[in-house]
Parts: sequence; C-alpha cells; structure tokens
Amino acid sequence: MSDGPPMGFGDATVPPLRGWKLAVGGFSLALANFVVVLDITIANVSVPHISGSLAVSPTQGTWVLTSYAVAEAICVPLTGWLVRTFGAVRVFLTALFGFGLCSMLCGMSGTLGLLIAFRIAQGLCGGPIMPMTQTLMLRVFPKEKAGAALGLWAMTTVVAPIAGPICGGLISDNLSWHWLFFINIPIAIFALVSVWNLVRPFETQRQKAPIDFGGLALLIVWVGALQIMLDKGREEEWFASPMIVTLAVTAAIGFVAFLIWEMTEKHPIIDLSVFRSRGFTVAATAQAVAYAAFFAFLVLIPLFLQTNLNYTATWAGFAMGFVGVLAVVFAPIVARLIGKVDTRMLIIFGMCWLGAVGWLRTGWISGMGFWTIAFPQMIQGLGMPFFFVGSTALAIASVRPDQTASAAGIQSFMRTMAGAFATSMSTTMWERLTKANRADLVGVIHPPMHTGLPAAQARAALSQLVQTEAVTLATRQIFTVCSLTFFFAAALVLLAPRPPQRS
Repeated sequence: MSDGPPMGFGDATVPPLRGWKLAVGGFSLALANFVVVLDITIANVSVPHISGSLAVSPTQGTWVLTSYAVAEAICVPLTGWLVRTFGAVRVFLTALFGFGLCSMLCGMSGTLGLLIAFRIAQGLCGGPIMPMTQTLMLRVFPKEKAGAALGLWAMTTVVAPIAGPICGGLISDNLSWHWLFFINIPIAIFALVSVWNLVRPFETQRQKAPIDFGGLALLIVWVGALQIMLDKGREEEWFASPMIVTLAVTAAIGFVAFLIWEMTEKHPIIDLSVFRSRGFTVAATAQAVAYAAFFAFLVLIPLFLQTNLNYTATWAGFAMGFVGVLAVVFAPIVARLIGKVDTRMLIIFGMCWLGAVGWLRTGWISGMGFWTIAFPQMIQGLGMPFFFVGSTALAIASVRPDQTASAAGIQSFMRTMAGAFATSMSTTMWERLTKANRADLVGVIHPPMHTGLPAAQARAALSQLVQTEAVTLATRQIFTVCSLTFFFAAALVLLAPRPPQRS
C-alpha cells in the first residue's frame, strides 16, 4: 500500500489542482455531495405539508421519502461499473445535471404520482454522486493532502443529514415545500460549471465490457425489496403483514442469488473483489455499524423533542445543529494525522468518544432544558471526524488505486443501508418500549385522591404524565443500546491490519 490514501486511478500524468483552483474545485465537489446527502432527510419533517398540499394521506406522503431512498440505494453500488464504462468525470457531470433537473421537476409537481416519479429519478441520479465526489476529490487534491480531501468529504456526509431537518423545518414553516427541491438548482449549476472548467482533465480511462444485465436485475430486486421492507415494516406491523414477509423472502433469496451471480460473472456489475482486502472489509463494516448508531440518534432525538417536549421542527433542528461546530474544527486536524499515526487508533478514539457522549444522553429527563440537549450534540462533534474520516481513509487506502470508485460505492451503499436499518429498528423499538414502559408505570402509579381538578381532567393529566415518562424511558433505553454499539464497532476496528505510517 501507499503511504496514504490513493489519489485515484486512470491517467496519473495530470498534475493535481493547486491554489484557488483546488479551493474552488474541492469546494464544488464537497458541495455537490452535501446537497445530495441533504436530500435524504430534508423532506422528513415536511411530509405533513406535502401531503396536505397534494390532498393525500400522510402514509401516502411518506413515499416521497421511500422512493428517493430506494432509487439511491440501488444506484450507489453501481458507481464502480459506471466509472469503468463511461469515465468518472462524465458520470459525475451527467448525474449532477440529472439531479438538478429532477429537483426542478419535483418542485413543479402538482400530483403525488409525478412527485414520486421525479423523486425516483432524482435518487437514481443522486446515488453515484456521493462516491464519485469522494473519488474525484482524491484525484484533484495533491497526494499529500489526500487526508484533507477525505476530511472535507466526510464532514459534508455527516453534517448534511443533520442540516436536512433544520432546512426542511425552516423552509416548510416559512416558504412552501416546493422550495425543498428548488434550493438544489443553484447549487447544482455552480458545481456543474466549476467541475466542467476545473476537473474535466481528471477523466478516467474507460473499459469496454458487456453489461451484466443479470447482476443488475438481481441488485434491483433484492435492494428494492429490502429498502421497502425497512421503510414500511413498522407501518405494516412487520412480519404480521404478508407484504412484509414477501419482501423479506424476496430480499433474502435475491441477495444470495446476487452474490452467487456476481462471484461467477466474468464482468460483474459490482466489483466484490474489494472484500478480499481485510482492511477494507473491517473498515467498511465498522463504519456501517457505527453509522447505524449515529443515525438512530439522528432520527430519535428530533422525534423525542417534538413529540415529548413540544419542540417545533425548527427548534429541534437548532438543538441538533450544534454537532457541526466541533466537527468542522477538528476535521482538518484529523486529516493531518491520517498516515502519521495508526489510523485504527484514531477511529477507535472517535467511536469510543461517540459512545461516551451517547451514554450522557441516557440520563435525560422529561424536564430538561435546551442546553442539556444541545451540549452533548456539541461535544459529539469532536469525535465525528476521528470516526468518519479515519474509517473512510482506512477503507480506501486498503484497496488498489483502480478499485477506488468501486470501494467508495460499496462503502456508501453499506452506510446507506445501515442508516435505513437503524431508522426502522430504532423507531419500531421506540414504540414497543414505550408501550411496555407505560404498562409498567400504570401498574405502580396510584392516582391521588384530591387534586382540585375535575375527575376526567385529572385522569387525562395523569395519563399524559405517564405517557411522557414512558417515552423518556424508552428513549434512554435505545440510547443505551446505541452507545454500546459504538463500543462494539470500535472493537471491530482492531481486526484490521495496521496501516503503514508516513514519516
């Protein structure tokens, strides 16, 4: 392996960008990644607005979220094949143009059917952008600044899901849901112009190979079935629903068939050979496990604040947003440490820090103030660059330069599916634990005989108090599991081989 993350692949004779060109080019790529990841969560708090505007039920409105997630999850792992077939810069520019166009069409949609159709197209275009920005940043940055490139990219990936609900709440409360999509257009145009002028020389070599239609079909089947199962499982009471059982069986059989097909196919659509590298396998797996815990916090905290503490979507977003402060400060510091010290130790520190911060939240109570919520978010930001930049750098540094795009695509796919899994499991367990805690509390609480209130009003107040405490206990219980998950992911990192250090 090289003494740092590989710069990329293809024509290595093109010198890296320097000065203002590097600043503008790197910022444009990072911004493109940010807006694509932002769209994963920006509409979450706006489903009621969208549903009301289009005269559909909130349940139907959630397909605006599901359609994008399914399409993106299917397309992300195809990045390596797309790059080999069409070239990295060409794929990126086409995908970004399509993303901007579909964003405009989403904002102009007047029916749910049109909106879902354009969200699917938007997800298909957005999928390759995440790993492609990572790959291209490693190409345009000088090799000695590869850590900085990964740091910048990683921070946009981590901060964007947090910024999504904040932006979504502000836009929905003050403008209209259409602007959730229109705001993507100027960003896409700026990134397109910048990349067209500065990054085109870094195009990669193309390889002509037959299209693996069988592998593509199996990928669509099992990933689509799995994503829909995760999105709709809680709503359909999970395996009590024949639809969920059918989706689970389809996903399981499709996944096994896909693995067999791809391992025997001469020109596979996804390069699974990256898993032969122990460093990549361990780093990508540990990152996915830790990201699941991170995403569970990201999903549950706003829900808890809005349903239990009467926060508005905007104020819940503000409380969550403090996580970006220290993350931005420490990202360049971690980037300089990559390759100089054992990367595994950086990752382990970051994951253990996130686990410890998560443990602080297990002491939350229903009567806590704003800063009790915001302070853990702020100090959490210190550990995020160590965890995310380190695990990304270790994974990419463990594969050959020509496997960079495939590795980035697979790592992004694993992270996307981990987030979907965490969302479904955490919200399901949250509901079930709340019911169990409520039943336990009802069994031990004795209503006061004299409250000075009418009997019906006293019972309602007591019922609300019990519900509030039941939700708080359930939230703390899930936070405990998430904290332990971070420590487990940190232990996994020790299975990776020690990366070489540069002097």
